[in-house]
Amino acid sequence: MTTVEDAGRAAPAWRGGFGRLWTAAVVSRFGDALRTSALPLLAVRLTDEPLAVASVTACGYVPWLLFGLLGGAVADRVDQRRAMWAVDTVRGLLVAGFALAVGLGHASIPLLLTLAFALTTLQTLFDNASTALLPSLVDRDRLGGANARLMTGQQLAGGLLAGPFVPVLLTVGAFMPFAADAGTYLVAAALVASLRIRPPERAPRQAGSTLRAEIGAGLRALWRDRTLRAVCVATLLCNIGMGALIATLVLHVTRWLGAGNAGYAAAMTAYAAGSLLGGLVAQRIARRTGRVRALLVAGGVQTSSLVLVGTVRNLGALLVGMLLLGAMNMVWNVNQVTLMQRRSPAAMVGRIASAFRTASTSGAPLGALLGGVVARGYGLNWPALSAAVLFALAVTSLIPAGKPDVPVVASDDGATTAHVRR
Repeated sequence: MTTVEDAGRAAPAWRGGFGRLWTAAVVSRFGDALRTSALPLLAVRLTDEPLAVASVTACGYVPWLLFGLLGGAVADRVDQRRAMWAVDTVRGLLVAGFALAVGLGHASIPLLLTLAFALTTLQTLFDNASTALLPSLVDRDRLGGANARLMTGQQLAGGLLAGPFVPVLLTVGAFMPFAADAGTYLVAAALVASLRIRPPERAPRQAGSTLRAEIGAGLRALWRDRTLRAVCVATLLCNIGMGALIATLVLHVTRWLGAGNAGYAAAMTAYAAGSLLGGLVAQRIARRTGRVRALLVAGGVQTSSLVLVGTVRNLGALLVGMLLLGAMNMVWNVNQVTLMQRRSPAAMVGRIASAFRTASTSGAPLGALLGGVVARGYGLNWPALSAAVLFALAVTSLIPAGKPDVPVVASDDGATTAHVRR
């Protein structure tokens, strides 16, 4: 991997494959945002049953709980580049077929549920393969910068740029957001297929090795690494808290604050803008503090932000809190993923990444239920305060992980030992 000097520090070069991977990720995220914005709008045109509409969103979570760990194990077995472009090609064809069905007037709630479930099932392989592929394109000490650029680009495309396009596309026809999404999948597939990299070397699998055994080996490797174990638990706690906040935020803004729909839109915009800011400062914070301490900083600021959101009945305070939440969420994500990539044995990146994602996904719906119960029982501002408690617990659980540690993986797992975090 070639590097260029940026202000005296080596950064990943856009040539050599990273630029194409970045473009593929950003284009694909743009299309995903078009589809996820259009699906609920299409659902409410087809039915006025709230449970049916909510089920469309729920189908985007279920496959992670069912197949997340399996997707990580498969990602560690196969050529990740080929898996990614093959999955994106299939997803592009599926969404193109769905767009055709919508255009011909054959859309239905069962079809929406099937599409959401199928796309997320394929995503369990794609996302884990993508995480495992990046270290093949970027030197290990440049992973932080690469992750920051990837996540910032995706947030810009999906969080800010895609939204205004949905109403424009819908004026042409209800099928257009889905047709555009299909096109982005196929463009991303072509970009990933054009990468020329050597697959990582893997030790030969033992005779009779099964996916179940390999998943177990990955989980054991995660559990035995003190730092990764602590980060995984902390991330789960944070996602429960964020699930509680996001699920009830519209009620918090429109009823508790009385800021209406415009206030809710402003809050979501502030969060997206904060995410972009966080992408710019994530590496600077990590260079000054180290990655684990960067997580401690991010969690501490988010805890304070949630207390602000839950106690100050003012729209300005809410916007400041959401801006800081978005910024520190990006700082957390960049450093969490980079820690996992750098500390994981190369042959287990996919499985360890899938454990992180499965934990994250399970936390979100659990938090959403918690938020509803707390809001009903104690008040509409209490989900934010409950989230603050969970974030504080997450920060506390991370403190022992701040000490330098070398992950040790049992020899029968076929993995090597990683270097001490710098």
